[in-house]
Amino acid sequence: MNFFENPKICYVYMAKGVDGHFYTGVSKDPGYRIKQHNNERPGGARYTRGRIPNVLVYIEKYNSRSEALKREYEIKRFSHNDKENLIKSIAEEQDVLLSKFLTEYH
Repeated sequence: MNFFENPKICYVYMAKGVDGHFYTGVSKDPGYRIKQHNNERPGGARYTRGRIPNVLVYIEKYNSRSEALKREYEIKRFSHNDKENLIKSIAEEQDVLLSKFLTEYH
């Protein structure tokens, strides 16, 4: 499975910082984006700089950036507990997806 077959595909992802806070974002390459958030690559968000390390804990795949941005907006409005419940609700499925994503592409 190649995550980069369709150039329009975007991902909504959540990273969890060392302090337990979640960061939600959109990217074509969440693995690389996490490296940016951890100051391993230039370009990380200011919010995540003081929360290193950041771990990729959630990912959703969308066929367009506009779909991903809509979902990002929804998730950003969730409470901390709602985000934790979202992650837990599909934990097994996410573990498989995250594992494949991180081992095949980073």
